[in-house]
Amino acid sequence: MKNLKKNKSCAPLKIAFLGHKNCLERSGGVEVVVYELATRMAAIGHDITCYNRNSRQPCNVIKPKAYKGVRLKYVPTLNKRGLAAATSSICAAVCAAIGRFDVVHFHAEGPAAMCWLPKFFGKKVVVTIHGLDWKREKWGPIAGSYIMFGEKCAVKYADEIIVLSPSMQRYFLNTYGRNTVYIPNGVTKPKIRNVGLIKDKFGLEKEGYILFLGRLVPEKGLTYLIQAFKQVRTSKKLVIAGASSDTDNFVNALKHSAQSDRRIIFTDFVQGQILEELYSNAYIYVLPSDLEGMPLGLLEAMSFGNCCVVSDIPECTGIVGDKALCFHRGNVDELANCLQKLCDEESLVHQYKAQSSDFICSAYNWEDIAAKTIAVYNNQHTTPDWVNSFPEGMHKYADEDFNGQ
Repeated sequence: MKNLKKNKSCAPLKIAFLGHKNCLERSGGVEVVVYELATRMAAIGHDITCYNRNSRQPCNVIKPKAYKGVRLKYVPTLNKRGLAAATSSICAAVCAAIGRFDVVHFHAEGPAAMCWLPKFFGKKVVVTIHGLDWKREKWGPIAGSYIMFGEKCAVKYADEIIVLSPSMQRYFLNTYGRNTVYIPNGVTKPKIRNVGLIKDKFGLEKEGYILFLGRLVPEKGLTYLIQAFKQVRTSKKLVIAGASSDTDNFVNALKHSAQSDRRIIFTDFVQGQILEELYSNAYIYVLPSDLEGMPLGLLEAMSFGNCCVVSDIPECTGIVGDKALCFHRGNVDELANCLQKLCDEESLVHQYKAQSSDFICSAYNWEDIAAKTIAVYNNQHTTPDWVNSFPEGMHKYADEDFNGQ
């Protein structure tokens, strides 16, 4: 924690995190980010509280009150589609507003709809925008409007807004004239695991499968992936690892479309050793997304030394550079050709594998990310020159990176 220790001269802060589901679970990218930041900040002396959703669990399951120095609170939650995020963030915002905190850090646009409340009580409010969630297909018009309201609240009330990509930074400047701070997600050098549990449970062998790992939602491009994979001549399997995120009908449709190809395996939600084995032994990792904030799954896949195939949206290409194969977003035939090429040319796959881990682990380090976030809390961050010189009068949604997504 070399970089974090440099900031130890600053007084310890009392910080509240909210907007995630449960920071001890890997149910999504937001949860991973909150966990990584909270545990690192607590380790150097900051007082951290995470407000988790009070999810449905058997009465005999004891919820931990602390983990690695992080205080864990559980807020009332209506576990219904479209209501869980709103109700938990409202309750967490009330608790954070009346609690003794120096900083209240909201994660995601929907929860940010309540960021005015801690601000009213004199707290410093920071909002991290993980993606333009109102664009996600799973949300109907009412939920989408509420999420957009959260975006506007962040712009109006947050002391600082953190975004995960330069294109999103330009979006907020173009649309609202609002400066933001670019801090990407991070990754940790992992331990590579041999095949074990994934062979027993799913019949998988080392480099015997192509892997997608993430939430099963429309914008991840899974419909394209299944269509493309059916065209690929290979004995390798396609493993789709992840669970529904209020998208049960979509997931059922995916499984129905995959029934005709026995090579396609759905694992449901995975974590722990199974997750690590899947990353460690994949032949290819593929992320065919239409829309991303900053894909943590892609960072993790590269950290495990995977050869990756990604859609050409800027949130993916900005990460991989020339260390992965890219195809035009939504182009099924082009995706199929990429997969076929890599299945036919094993030496090319190993060429990409050899360079991905060191590249990504040096570029996106959690220690640096946490240090930069603390600098935002302490008003010690800097604004890039291009923001200050950005032309005035740019029309709404002018940034091409976001058009059509």
